[in-house]
Amino acid sequence: MVIDLGSVYNFPYEFDKVFNEVFNPQQYKRRKSSYPPINIGEDENNVYVHAEMPGLAIEDMDIAITAKDLVIKGERKLPEGRYFRQERPSGVFQRIVSINTYVDVDKVSASIKDGVLKIVMPKAGSPVPKKVAVEVE
Repeated sequence: MVIDLGSVYNFPYEFDKVFNEVFNPQQYKRRKSSYPPINIGEDENNVYVHAEMPGLAIEDMDIAITAKDLVIKGERKLPEGRYFRQERPSGVFQRIVSINTYVDVDKVSASIKDGVLKIVMPKAGSPVPKKVAVEVE
């Protein structure tokens, strides 16, 4: 964590942030777990996910999907060098998002352009309950 003590204006904010990280770590973890920032939308046929991932190499990310959940994992590597200030997040991340509709996992596609990951998930009909015959022995 880097604190810019050169600015008196930011000092109360930075002090509160450090205080909250020490005495309320769960809230701090929740904030960190919302990386990458995403937008989820839909139309009649598809669910769309857009995730901001600038500078992340394709080989450093992993996408998994079930019928109701999307998991985006990855690692943003910190470039070598000396930093005076580091505001961009780095390290391992995982984001699990519930999709509120059934999707066809076999037809999901993903692409990345200009640092934005786009995932297209075709909707699937809701599963139909199957009637099971009970045999008497």
